[in-house]
Amino acid sequence: MTILDKARQWARAIKRDVMALWLAARDPRVPWYAKVAAGMVAAYALSPIDLIPDFIPVLGYLDDLIIVPLGVLLAVKLIPADLMAEFRADAIRRSKPTSRGGLVFIVGIWILMAAAFIWLFWPDCSA
Repeated sequence: MTILDKARQWARAIKRDVMALWLAARDPRVPWYAKVAAGMVAAYALSPIDLIPDFIPVLGYLDDLIIVPLGVLLAVKLIPADLMAEFRADAIRRSKPTSRGGLVFIVGIWILMAAAFIWLFWPDCSA
């Protein structure tokens, strides 16, 4: 198995686990703290907008290569193993959803950051 094949297999596993976390966040059998973690990770990963846009050199892919996989690992550890196996099997059969909540969250962060920069760097007209 080549390095490229291993990378593809890893990426498919992350995609499957994100979908499984999306399912776990909606299941009443999952503890509330695991639901929160699973929901946050799934909303961010399924959001059509990244917190750090991909066109920014190096940092743009940081979330795709580090932040999302670490979030997935944390959320998976919080969910009971038997339930996670069930969610993974179900995730394989389903199509990928999109997260409007994640979109709203990321856009909200960008708006807050823009407002903070404007407030910090806008020239003081009262002087």
